[in-house]
Formats: sequence, C-alpha cells, structure tokens
Amino acid sequence: MRLEVTRRADLATRALVALAASAHRMKAAELAERLDASPGFLSQALTPLVARGWVRSEPGPTGGYTARITLDALSVLDVIEAVEGPTDITHCVLEDRVCAGGGPCALHDAWARARAQLLRELADTPMRSLAPTGGTP
Repeated sequence: MRLEVTRRADLATRALVALAASAHRMKAAELAERLDASPGFLSQALTPLVARGWVRSEPGPTGGYTARITLDALSVLDVIEAVEGPTDITHCVLEDRVCAGGGPCALHDAWARARAQLLRELADTPMRSLAPTGGTP
C-alpha cells in the first residue's frame, strides 16, 4: 500500500457519504455532478461497493444509487480496501522489492511502523466521521 489515497477510493468514500445522507435514490448524473466527477468514473468507484452490498444500483431511467449500509458500520479502511483491494504488506518501500532472503532494507522497520500506524488510523476512523455536520458533501 502506498501512502496515498487514489482518486477512485476518494470518490467512493465521498459518494458513500453523500448517498447515506440522501433521503432518496440518486441518479448517477446527479451524484456525479454533486461530487464533481464523471458518471463513468463514479460507476467505476461504486462498482466494488455495489458488489459488497453496501450500495444498491438500480438501472434504467428511474434507477440510481442508494446506500444500503450505515456509515457507522464501516471504517475508512473498509472502503479503501473494497475499492483498491487488500492492503499490501509485503512490498518494501525501496525499489518495490520484498524484504526477505537477503535481509530487510534500510527503511524496513521505520516503514513497517508507519504503515501499521496508518492502517490503525484508517481502521479506527468510521466513515461517519467523514460526513459533514451541515451542508452538502
């Protein structure tokens, strides 16, 4: 895992927050406009959330997206890993190599501590904390 959140994971988290705050089904175009994204990119970001059953996607002219889970039920890490896949803890920070065989790299211990702290923070941050206290996401 790199120490960055991809645009797709960012969009998925923002879309889930917007859907959870909405009292109605949101059309892709409406949600994409609200989040300043294209409907195609929004679909890419939401597909993993639909696959997990967290978001419902209804096709057709009257369709749209609805949240099927509360924000309290998920952590930020849950959503990031749903979109990006399982967290990679095997690759080293240096040269994309695996620290094994020849021994750990120079940054191995510091990187392992930083990565563990980041994962703890993301796992301990509920999606609810991303919801604005007022206004539109």
